[in-house]
Amino acid sequence: MHAITIPEPGGPEALVWSEVPDAVAGEGEVLVEVVAGAVNRADILQRQGFYNPPPGASPYPGLECSGRIADIGPGVSGWAVGDEVCALLAGGGYAEKVAVPAGQLLPVPKGLDVRRAAALPEVVCTVWSNVFMVAHLRPGETLLVHGGSSGIGTMAIQLAKAVGAKVAVTAGTPEKLDRCAELGADILINYREQDFVEEVKKATDGAGADVILDNMGAKYLDRNVTALAVNGRLAIIGMQGGIKGELNIATLLNKRAAISATSLRARPLEEKTAIVAAVREHVWPLLDAGHIRPVVDRELPMSDAAGAHRVVEESGHIGKVLLVTP
Repeated sequence: MHAITIPEPGGPEALVWSEVPDAVAGEGEVLVEVVAGAVNRADILQRQGFYNPPPGASPYPGLECSGRIADIGPGVSGWAVGDEVCALLAGGGYAEKVAVPAGQLLPVPKGLDVRRAAALPEVVCTVWSNVFMVAHLRPGETLLVHGGSSGIGTMAIQLAKAVGAKVAVTAGTPEKLDRCAELGADILINYREQDFVEEVKKATDGAGADVILDNMGAKYLDRNVTALAVNGRLAIIGMQGGIKGELNIATLLNKRAAISATSLRARPLEEKTAIVAAVREHVWPLLDAGHIRPVVDRELPMSDAAGAHRVVEESGHIGKVLLVTP
């Protein structure tokens, strides 16, 4: 089979479409013949040499994929060869085949093309686990999403609106904010021209956001806490703005607020299985009914992973960038 390898860390040109040994389904796993994978910023960090796969995971990049089951390993039930699926991965999505723990599989939603299903697993599991399982967003509350036009952001908008929450987003261009509005965002903030703290306070009569989903980390830490409502919850899922920041503990105490920080890739199998099960129970009915949909900016050949990484690094896209196998 072929896969994207990284002989030496570096820029997009470090991604090489190579012939590699075939993936094999082990105990509790299925073998997926990949139709498409999706690009995540974690893949870029891996390419640069900053984010190695967890022990035992595939060495190839790719945290999600879609395709068809080609083989079933020992101890697996409930799936059949030929089933169209999408999968949450610890690695290996940039390949023609990948072995996946059965607990990390999801069926392709009704009415959705199998290719586009590749845009779902990582973003849906990230949003559901952080915004709903950890931060417990409730109907009538306000969610602030940084990077509202990203894959994570476009899904967070839709899921929050589906449960009856109000959504504020930040983005860097009018075009991106317009797309967020089309998805249901109520409060549109151009972070290049506006202060998100002031805008959120203004839109909530001074209360602030009940939940903030943050991909920036250190750069926004103190301002995020300032933007929180009393009993607010800040969920940090990224470090695009750095890893070390100062925090006013008094503000946090006065607001009785909470901060959580999670990553998905390195979680134990049982935790990922629980998240995927919750997603299938709560999110998949919305997808099957067509109430929410992944947002896909473009599709490129898997062999041109370098081009896809350039698109994501330039941040001109909206939603997800997919890699499609030959």
